[in-house]
Amino acid sequence: MIAKACPPPLRSLALGVAPLLILSALAPPLAAAAAPPAAKPPATAGEILAASTPADWQAFPEADLLLLDFDSGRRVVIALAPGFAPVHVDNIRKLVRAGWFDGITINRVQDNYVVQWGDATEKKPLPPGIVSAPPAEYERPATGLDVRRLPYPDSYAAMVGHAGGWPVAGDGKGLAWLPHCYGMVGVGRNIAPDTGTGAELYVVNGHGPRHLDRNIATVGRVLSGMEILSALPRGTEQLGFYKEGEARPAIRSARIAADIPPAERPRFEVMKTGGPAFAAWTKARANRQDVFFNHPAGGVDICNVLPPVRPTPPLTR
Repeated sequence: MIAKACPPPLRSLALGVAPLLILSALAPPLAAAAAPPAAKPPATAGEILAASTPADWQAFPEADLLLLDFDSGRRVVIALAPGFAPVHVDNIRKLVRAGWFDGITINRVQDNYVVQWGDATEKKPLPPGIVSAPPAEYERPATGLDVRRLPYPDSYAAMVGHAGGWPVAGDGKGLAWLPHCYGMVGVGRNIAPDTGTGAELYVVNGHGPRHLDRNIATVGRVLSGMEILSALPRGTEQLGFYKEGEARPAIRSARIAADIPPAERPRFEVMKTGGPAFAAWTKARANRQDVFFNHPAGGVDICNVLPPVRPTPPLTR
């Protein structure tokens, strides 16, 4: 008969465990595991701009800065875009240098659409040298544009992005154009084949009317003084035109910055759209993680990422 092993008595088990319990009770408590360091929140768009260096910016050519001085004493500064509408921009420069814009008026202010200026009589003769029928500079070959594409869809173009300090849209087949965003400047025209000469200009003063893309020559962007134009009284006639005989804001003078003494020239810079600071800035704009935002959008419209612009001190030579 095989003897079975008997379990130890309960008392011996208790005696074996008790010392362990006592020692455990007397031992100092284990230190809590150190919490991992909190992840540093990503930089905001404002912080990226504040941390940018001079190498992240480029100057607008002074020959491309159009200065509109109003009777009110206030000034609007527009950057012209000869890379997208060279004939129209050349016409505008000639009109300015001939003094043609001096004394013309704002004729139309349509809410959430455009502010438009030119000769209200439409009878003022154009100066010599103006191309009266410019080509339809509504788009240009994308060749030569180093476009940094946005990785988000667009309702009006196969591709949107930035190049040379400008917002750019494209068809993905070799054509590109400037989109109609807030503050962009275009050339007024009549029914095609008229393309406008540049003697009548408008600025977008509301939500980007992108349906105008590729239908009008877009020639620039307001850099400073947009608040002057957007706050003008709205016209009460059809399409926002002012009534006949109604007092209208007047442009006292128009000049090209390169034509005035160096110490008097305003200067502006735009963030380089091909650089790392701009890439970080657009990413931050598309993924807002400021303390205010609960749900970052994860996307952005081209009109909400117009390249940042800043004034620079005038030269003192």
